[in-house]
Amino acid sequence: MTQLRTVQVLGGGSAGSSAHVRSLASGLVARGVRVTVCAPAGLDRLYDYAGAGAHFVPLPGPGDLTAVAAVRNASIGADVVHAHGLHASVRAALALSGGGAPARTPLVTTWHTRAHAEGPRGGVLRLLERRTARAAAVVLATSSELVDRARRRGARDARLAPVAVPAGRGPVCLQDGKARAELGAVERPLLMAVGALERGRGYGTLLDAARVWRELAPRPLLVIAGEGPRRAQLQRRIEDEDLAVRLIGRRDDVAELLAAADIAVLPSRWEARSLLAQEALRLGVPLVATAVGGVPELVGDAAELVPYGDAAALAEAVRGLLEDTDRRMDLAAAGRTQARTWPTEDETVAHVLSVYDELSGR
Repeated sequence: MTQLRTVQVLGGGSAGSSAHVRSLASGLVARGVRVTVCAPAGLDRLYDYAGAGAHFVPLPGPGDLTAVAAVRNASIGADVVHAHGLHASVRAALALSGGGAPARTPLVTTWHTRAHAEGPRGGVLRLLERRTARAAAVVLATSSELVDRARRRGARDARLAPVAVPAGRGPVCLQDGKARAELGAVERPLLMAVGALERGRGYGTLLDAARVWRELAPRPLLVIAGEGPRRAQLQRRIEDEDLAVRLIGRRDDVAELLAAADIAVLPSRWEARSLLAQEALRLGVPLVATAVGGVPELVGDAAELVPYGDAAALAEAVRGLLEDTDRRMDLAAAGRTQARTWPTEDETVAHVLSVYDELSGR
């Protein structure tokens, strides 16, 4: 039997999908699969797909039509093409349907999250989702809600496929004094949020809650790790309202910083399998999160859930945990237990490979 060959396609590359493809590439190569990763060049510098044993094909930025040709050329001779995210799925669908493309090559798409847009942009988004859902032989979705969404968009075969967060590079120390000192939270509670500084992440609500926490003694420090277009706007508000909030930009030591926190906070408008939620529960860091998307399914009873956009509920949930050491300890234990129910990296790779074998007739 010939060696199975797969092409993995990434578009913009969120942290979750990019790390998942790195994990997939490494696991598939270890199982004797030939893997090609097509992605923006910057992602290979961050995730080292070539170092995982994959052949790497750099793609130009969004809107450059040569990206479709690059994916088409890379897909010649492939047994399965697997696209991650909407933009990558559009490129892959066009590549496999265009002139000279290997049209019989099955397309798998993974819906890691969902995009949100209003008005005309929302209509375009729904159109693209329908196009890619119908083009795919199988849609793998990371939450039950996304499975339902793919089916509504016309997917022939949509399946739940939770993805594993790659294990950390090494052990981390909970309540690490050095990390807390660096962040400025030696004798005060430390709250931690992580994610791109963009619309839909709920940071406005989080700063509303921080206004309430000014009344607490000692006053907790909220640290937000991430970068994005709303940084300047958030920073102005932090300064104007004298909020105990620090924006520390993009970091490669998030696990270490999170482990030092008293509470992790996830205020997003929508999430599927939030990296922050998974990392917090694995580390035993109590989590307060919005009850949206796949979050309730992911965390079960191992987190405090609040409505999206409700600053009062968010502030009260955090305050309650800061005042209740026993509840924090219970959540820490429940988080570790819940994390053990999630698929491992090895199980995730094995599941994806079984889909490839099914589609390629192996």
